[in-house]
Amino acid sequence: MIWLIEQLPLLTILASLLTAVIIFMLRDRRRRARTFWNLFGAVTKLVLVVFMLYAVISGVELEVVWLVLPDLSFRLAADPLALLFVMLSASLWLVTTIYAIGYLEGSGQRARFFGFFSLCVAATTGIALANNLFTFFIFYEALTLATYPLVVHRGHPAALQAGRIYLTYTLGGGALLLVGAVMLHTAVGDQPFTPGGVEAVALWAADSPLMATLVIGLMLAGVGVKAALVPLHSWLPIAMVAPAPVSALLHAVAVVKAGAFGVIRIVQDIYGAEIAFELGITPVLAVLAAITIIYGSLRALAQTDIKRRLAFSTVSQVSYITLGVAAGGPLALIGGVAHLVHQGLMKITLFFCAGNYSETLGISRIDQLNGVGWRMPWTSVAFTVGALGMVGLPPLAGFISKWYLGLGALQQGSYWVLAVLVLSTLLNAAYFLPVIRRIWLLPAAPIGLKRHDSGKLESHAWLLYPALITAFAALFAGAFAASQWSPLSWAERIVEQEYPLDER
Repeated sequence: MIWLIEQLPLLTILASLLTAVIIFMLRDRRRRARTFWNLFGAVTKLVLVVFMLYAVISGVELEVVWLVLPDLSFRLAADPLALLFVMLSASLWLVTTIYAIGYLEGSGQRARFFGFFSLCVAATTGIALANNLFTFFIFYEALTLATYPLVVHRGHPAALQAGRIYLTYTLGGGALLLVGAVMLHTAVGDQPFTPGGVEAVALWAADSPLMATLVIGLMLAGVGVKAALVPLHSWLPIAMVAPAPVSALLHAVAVVKAGAFGVIRIVQDIYGAEIAFELGITPVLAVLAAITIIYGSLRALAQTDIKRRLAFSTVSQVSYITLGVAAGGPLALIGGVAHLVHQGLMKITLFFCAGNYSETLGISRIDQLNGVGWRMPWTSVAFTVGALGMVGLPPLAGFISKWYLGLGALQQGSYWVLAVLVLSTLLNAAYFLPVIRRIWLLPAAPIGLKRHDSGKLESHAWLLYPALITAFAALFAGAFAASQWSPLSWAERIVEQEYPLDER
């Protein structure tokens, strides 16, 4: 029994992997069987994650180690940071699965879609639970390959072009990460992730600072592609030709989060914040994150397509995580780590709602949203919650992230970071508040119903309920941030490992 508990990290990955295998074996017409296995796999994974969470809180160390070569191992472990990310992916996978089942009803190639969908989440889970750079890289590249068929799912020329650009960027980033990982392994050998940084890496960096700087630069550039840091971001808005469930997966659960998560692992758990600062890496990373935040907001402001505005918003918002890591100090790191979850909840809500508007009323542009709040009130309430959260209105989750990032900036005396946060918030308001105004205050545009000719105001329940659930979660994460089980509290637990008490 104890052995089985220790294998929970591996079993959690297998839950998604085996779901993918079963779904690939089902023909497209086996709708009920596919729905069952999709939901069964998602629920099973979430249950395993809850067991894993309980075991870690109870003091059980969950680690799986396989020796691949004499000095190279495959390592999985459930530390607090891994559990934060894997809980996010497991929870949002379930609601996204429900949404995707409703969204793709009647479309073709559903077995292929849901098979790769499950592979994508298996890879994301592996990234979360990886406990060394070798294991992280395996799942990081697996995520790229599993996501490509989802990006090109519709098969039209724009989708195929988006897929080519996506592969060019992400495989290029993977190559940089691989080169950096091999160089690091050559220098220090196989090292597990360690809160506060690996001691062998710190000693090597002291002896060879130029080589250590080159290696961390290569690895951060590699994960920076998926994190959509400027100038490595261009693939993300182009990938918006994918179906809405894929967009939600890319922005809130998997790809961009994998990149941001990689930044945290490399800076905090391989090099350590102090060494990264001494090498001059975190100041440069902070500036890049700040540029990305402002640039993404300005580009979002210029978009007329709903999904493209949300895409550039993601470019901006995900860099709050990188800024929290790079700005230095525990408070900023708490804000950045918490935003890993907060941004996911808010952004997936917005993409669900964008998909609902498109599928129900045929709306894809912002100028078509006039008065839609009275046609689709619950979808519009969810959209409003997600948008106001992105702006940072209390008590929503986005406010908590920005509050801690701001406190962290003051703690470190980095007043320019505080200025970036203020400017970003004003830009967030500039590209979200006019949309909310259109939805609720302007007269309805003469748009015919696309699907529901029966006169129903809202989308199908399978599309509506996921948006309401995630909107409520974004509200709950902010309003009850002081709760023991909130993302903020868990982020504080993580940061306690990174900074000794006398430094906090």
